[in-house]
Amino acid sequence: MTWALPVIAGVLLVFAALSRRLAGTPITAPIVFTAAGLVLGGKSAGLIDVHVTAEAVKLLAEVTLALVLFSDAARVDLTALRTEISLPARLLGIGLPLTILAGFGAAVVVLGDLAWPEALLLAVILAPTDAALGQAVVTLRSLPLRVRQGLNVESGLNDGICVPLFLVVLAIAEAESGALGGGAAARLVTEQIGYGIAAGVGAGAIAATILAAARRRGTIDPLWAQIVPVTAALLAYTAAVPLGGSGFIAAFIGGLTFGAIRRRSGGGEEEGARLLDEAGDMFSAVTFIVFGAVLLGPALGHLSLAVLGYAALSLTVVRMVPVALSLVGTHPRAPTVAFLGWFGPRGLATIVFVILILEEPGQLPHEDLLVTTAVLTIGASVLAHGLSAAPLADRYAAWFRRHPRDEDDLARRGSP
Repeated sequence: MTWALPVIAGVLLVFAALSRRLAGTPITAPIVFTAAGLVLGGKSAGLIDVHVTAEAVKLLAEVTLALVLFSDAARVDLTALRTEISLPARLLGIGLPLTILAGFGAAVVVLGDLAWPEALLLAVILAPTDAALGQAVVTLRSLPLRVRQGLNVESGLNDGICVPLFLVVLAIAEAESGALGGGAAARLVTEQIGYGIAAGVGAGAIAATILAAARRRGTIDPLWAQIVPVTAALLAYTAAVPLGGSGFIAAFIGGLTFGAIRRRSGGGEEEGARLLDEAGDMFSAVTFIVFGAVLLGPALGHLSLAVLGYAALSLTVVRMVPVALSLVGTHPRAPTVAFLGWFGPRGLATIVFVILILEEPGQLPHEDLLVTTAVLTIGASVLAHGLSAAPLADRYAAWFRRHPRDEDDLARRGSP
């Protein structure tokens, strides 16, 4: 740990200095940070020699996901979303459950050593998507707005949806293996969800009310207005955990509450959001460095054909077929279906889920296989989706200019 922090700081400084030159190239920030961690980690140069169960790694992962969950949820304007609900509703309401089901089936067939709860847990771990891994797909203005918004909303909401699913399935898997009694598992899940919701609503409401009142009275400095949402995210998380609740559920619900009250009180969409976004980006960068150093490096030593096969299926068939099925009735053309299906990158939420499993090692009988598969799937996604985002986005945008009918169809057809 002696050199880990200076080395990580050095990586961030070098990337910052080159960030403008890398912008618009296929080399994305997650690729750079993951590769840096892999090269500098304990299995290579040994400069970032941190154990995955170290308290600092757990704290980093949890703070990062809490900030991202709060930020994503705070942006959700349910009123405005109603006019754009069709595509994200299909991706989340039909595509996400089918993706978990397909991932479960693939795990049972390809990774036969996994018990059925472990196979289901792997499917849930790999279900959330991370738009940051293919940033060009949600930022390129030449892409159809409805497609960009659909993928962005899906990525922003599926993390929060998958957190309670992860807690439930993890409890089932631990109960099945004998590490946790069935009654204790049910009580644990109930407390995590219930207290998490309560802490999130309370923290989000308190922070948004204070911000709105201070803004009306003109007593808050703009700099401190930026600090309020960050504090609200941390308050939601830290209030839930001592109660036995899930800090991640609290952060997500807190963001929804904060955003709703802020909009109702007349606050702008970006009010106080800049520092929250920048803090999330910085912590995400460090998380990907640590991922490359302490998770991906060791996992590469356990690569097998079965693991490689499942990773390939997870990034293609397991994602793309459910997305295609979710779009039945909207009649988009094949390139639109393929584009939406391919850009389901796995990233931050999956990394945090893996770290939470490793926090108490030995609770699952085939933990090593499950973790190795998840980690290598993330690594493959970082590379494949990162490299393909910009060129495929440009290619699809050029095709769409010649076939604009697809967006009209996605707009007209109803949600599920």
